Amino acid sequence: MMLSLSLWKRRVQTMVRYRLLWLNSVPLFLTLFALVVITAFWSVHYTWQNALNDVGSKLSIANNSIVFLQKEQGAELRGFVESYPFQIKLKEKDSDFTNWVIDQAGRYNSDYIALHPISYVDQLPATIVKALSLGISRTFFQVMEPDTLKNISPVLASKAYVVNKEDNSIEKRGLISRTLIPIFNEHGHLEWIVDSGILLNNSTFLVDRIRDLIYPEGDLAADNYGTVTLFLDNLRISTNVPLHNDFANKSLNQGRAIGTMVSAEVKNNVIENGERWVNRAYVYNTWYISAYQPIRDMNDKVIGMLYTGYLEWPLLKQYFQNLVEAGVTILITLLLSTTFVHRGARDLFQPIEKIHYVVKSVQMGKDVRIGDLGLNNHHELASLAQQFDNMLDQLQQRNLEIQLASKELESKVESRTASLHEKTIELEQYIKLLKQAQDKLIMSEKLASLGELTAGIAHEINNPTAVILGNTELIKYELGEGAEVISEELDTIMEQIDRIRNITRSLLQYSRQGGIQDQVTWQYINPIIEESVTLVRTGAHKRDIEVEFDFEQPPRVEVNRHHLLQVLVNLQMNGIHAMNSKGKLIIRSRTWCEEGEERGAIIEVEDFGSGMTSEQLSRIFDPFYTTKREGTGLGLSVSQSLLSQTDGEIKVCSQLEKGSVFTVYLPTKSNQQQYDNLVG
Repeated sequence: MMLSLSLWKRRVQTMVRYRLLWLNSVPLFLTLFALVVITAFWSVHYTWQNALNDVGSKLSIANNSIVFLQKEQGAELRGFVESYPFQIKLKEKDSDFTNWVIDQAGRYNSDYIALHPISYVDQLPATIVKALSLGISRTFFQVMEPDTLKNISPVLASKAYVVNKEDNSIEKRGLISRTLIPIFNEHGHLEWIVDSGILLNNSTFLVDRIRDLIYPEGDLAADNYGTVTLFLDNLRISTNVPLHNDFANKSLNQGRAIGTMVSAEVKNNVIENGERWVNRAYVYNTWYISAYQPIRDMNDKVIGMLYTGYLEWPLLKQYFQNLVEAGVTILITLLLSTTFVHRGARDLFQPIEKIHYVVKSVQMGKDVRIGDLGLNNHHELASLAQQFDNMLDQLQQRNLEIQLASKELESKVESRTASLHEKTIELEQYIKLLKQAQDKLIMSEKLASLGELTAGIAHEINNPTAVILGNTELIKYELGEGAEVISEELDTIMEQIDRIRNITRSLLQYSRQGGIQDQVTWQYINPIIEESVTLVRTGAHKRDIEVEFDFEQPPRVEVNRHHLLQVLVNLQMNGIHAMNSKGKLIIRSRTWCEEGEERGAIIEVEDFGSGMTSEQLSRIFDPFYTTKREGTGLGLSVSQSLLSQTDGEIKVCSQLEKGSVFTVYLPTKSNQQQYDNLVG
């Protein structure tokens, strides 16, 4: 995928065809995309807002229908009160008058009709009593308690039962649409109150009548369904919301969602806050575009809700279908426009691509020309192609001339520089020999001066060393068996005296430069390194210097053990002195390999002291040159001289304020001629 995108990006950036196609298509794409976005946004906003407005208006119609039906209820009861039979029985004061009124409920579409004496006003709110006293009838919603319903009629009380489908509890209260009409006697005093009520629990007449009114046939899509619900608090007591969303035949054969609860969001807004709520809502088991408003009783208290709405999904499906149709139309238009642009520009692309092919071929060294493009001779591209071909012909002619001139010049230069090259080689050889002679002369002078000094020093050291040796042997003799207590210390003294004698012998050897030396033997260097660390450990501890080893197993080398020990002690003491206090001295050993061939052994002594400048590095092996106040400047020069007797060498790498690394290179086998001289 990434490769394909990279390929198309390169084509757009490098090929005229795709670039022109890009420049023509992008504005069209952007325009169509903006059109799609604006259309989608406008459709969403308009469709959704229109749906909310529609369901809100239907809720208002439903509310007006309920008001109208309550007026019908009052009118029917008024007609009953004004009927001839009622008036006759009222005037005759028939003893069975009350029971006769109760029996008339079925004839006037009421669940009950009752006749109350004047004393009944004590059970009514003051606002209702005042209206009745003025001869005004009242129709309102009221929640009747189970005992009140049972007093009216046990059948009516059982008819009000609604099973809550969430917790299987039974709602026994009833939501009643109630009408009260006052009756006055001949003296104008309130004497009777006619009471009529319609129980809305489990009723289907009212909600179905309102649904048929606000959702007539053809008002909604074929797969949609309008619903109306009456709530007692947040419980559905009368509804045509189905238990299952099977609207194919728009029937309620599988049951109504009576006994289900409204969502918490709707309850909070309508029941608790008494507000009208129009939005999408989860109704029982799916989403509806819904509208709710509170139902209030005679005291203006919210006792329930009126709902109307219809399924959300059919509306969304229709909306998505419209979007797909618009998208397909736009896509077809886009493809047709792109095809038209591409075909219209093809006559321009082909000549340009032919010119591009010739340019790339010439770049690769091919001798080609553009030739005829099949265009009018006055066409801009035809003129460009002709000029380009002429330029290529001229360039080819110039190249031939330049090649001939170049060959002639090369032959002249070659003949004149041949002798100069020979002289240059001879001069380089002379300079190299002169440099080698100069280095040998300087070293000889340094060694001669150092030899004279070291000979005197060695002679002077030998005298006190002999005295120390004699006294040590005398102490050992005088102590006899008691010398065993300090035998280790006496042995150490004797070993160090031997080491001093070896050092003085080395100094004498160094001063004689080629005299008789200690025998060179095959040695493993790791034990020699460990012995050298033992000799400097006391000085390291005093300065709080930690010595760290990093040993490999390098091969045996031909070396003078005492000379190597002396060199290592000198390098370690230099490293310890370079670190004033509390540092780390690292000693490494490894195999010396060059170009895949084993050459010998390498010893590295690394300190983290003050380091040296480039000027100090250039003089570090000069005799008598030192950077320490108490130093003699002979340590490194003597060490280099001792190692050179077996073809060894010391190299140094240093950074100021970071430390130094001294590297000792020891070849596996020293120079054979020198070796024979040493041991012969």
